[in-house]
Amino acid sequence: MKNVITSTLLLLALLLPATATAHDFEVDGIYYNINGNEAAVTYAGNFSIFFPAYSGSVVIPATVTYNGTTYPVTSIEALAFVECSELTSIVIPNSVTSIGDQVLCDCPGLTSIVVESGNPRYDSRNNCNAIIETAINTLIAGCKNTIIPNSVTAIGHYAFMDCTGLTSIVIPNSVTSIGHYAFEGCTGLTSIVIPNSVTAIGDWAFSYCTELTSILVESGNPKYDSRNNCNAIIETDINTLIAGCKNTIIPNSVTAIGHYAFYMCHGLTSIVIPNSVTVIDAWAFDSCTGLTSIVIPNSVTAIGAWAFDKCVGLTSIDIGNSVTSIGKSAFCDCNGLTSIVIPNSVTEIGDRAFYNCWRLTDVYCYIADLSRVSSGNEQFSLQFSSNYSGRTLHVLQGTADAYQADRNWYPYFGQIMEDILMGDVNGDREINIADVNAVIDMILGDGDYAGADVNGDGEINIADINAVIDIILSGSMN
Repeated sequence: MKNVITSTLLLLALLLPATATAHDFEVDGIYYNINGNEAAVTYAGNFSIFFPAYSGSVVIPATVTYNGTTYPVTSIEALAFVECSELTSIVIPNSVTSIGDQVLCDCPGLTSIVVESGNPRYDSRNNCNAIIETAINTLIAGCKNTIIPNSVTAIGHYAFMDCTGLTSIVIPNSVTSIGHYAFEGCTGLTSIVIPNSVTAIGDWAFSYCTELTSILVESGNPKYDSRNNCNAIIETDINTLIAGCKNTIIPNSVTAIGHYAFYMCHGLTSIVIPNSVTVIDAWAFDSCTGLTSIVIPNSVTAIGAWAFDKCVGLTSIDIGNSVTSIGKSAFCDCNGLTSIVIPNSVTEIGDRAFYNCWRLTDVYCYIADLSRVSSGNEQFSLQFSSNYSGRTLHVLQGTADAYQADRNWYPYFGQIMEDILMGDVNGDREINIADVNAVIDMILGDGDYAGADVNGDGEINIADINAVIDIILSGSMN
């Protein structure tokens, strides 16, 4: 998320004149914008220099005088102190009644947060080193020294986002919800315990917690669990794993890997997806740069958009024979991939399902009837090159003309070769009883063969056994 914020504001820097300031005035090292008759604390500097940091101890005054006019300080704008790595403490006056999102994100040196007593909207009860929205008992901003009070009922969106100095935190049983991005980017956090009171966890809540090795949901939680010591958070009713870590073992009862479940989990080097899983949702393994191989079992029918985006360590992928949909940019920027196998079950490939996979040299496509496939734009395109001479698309005999006529395929390959034999289920370039046995293994759930759907009807059953036998008896494999 930090990268998204940085990129957005750098873009603004390019669009605005170098002299355009991000503040109306500065007094005693604190920068303000004027809102009518009031002043709002904003980030320092101008758009030509990204976020010159506040540092040391910052005490925000209740009023500030500029050009002979005194303004009450009533608000702190979003991102006001973001990325202030040398900020150590902050005091917020009782005049402030509005605080924007991500106001203290990515301040790893911050050790003390105090809201002055008497503030009508916010507090720092029990010396908690955090900002709490009083009326709704929601912690909206914390630091590495935060102790969450027992009276807090919610951890708000972005509350600890990019708090890299945070190494441990105790979530009390009073907390019922954890917001979006709440602990995203807390790279120093090694373990987390979710109490049985928590019944709502937002998207990306624990994404990019790279050192996280232990995740535990307390027993008795009505919404979530960590069954079988899996080191993950599972949404119980729908058997969906929503947050994992580098030590996660996916239980056999899980049916879906949820959105962002392992997002930016750089420490994840291998994972076994059990045969119970039918869906891998969008962004599930996005930016898992340490992941070197993945086997997608035959139970999986859909791979979501960006599911394995930027998994640069991946060198091979086995896509199971039941996958019908490969989402947009599912394997985008997987530049370690050298070959892939696409089974005949696939009926939909989204825009860019292998964009910028620049090491990719061989694609083995078992799709027999290309007309039944919805193909997206730039499926195999490269970002900075139009030279595809080193790539080969391997297709079934008799299908090359169809691929050669499809603009979503032929521009991205130097050659299209009909070197996959219909009926060669096990890929040994012969069609014999071993292929019959391979189809049987698939039906029994003991095999993983891209060519098992011999008759191209989208199912693997007795009809495919008969199709192999017919090919053997007719001698058409020659």
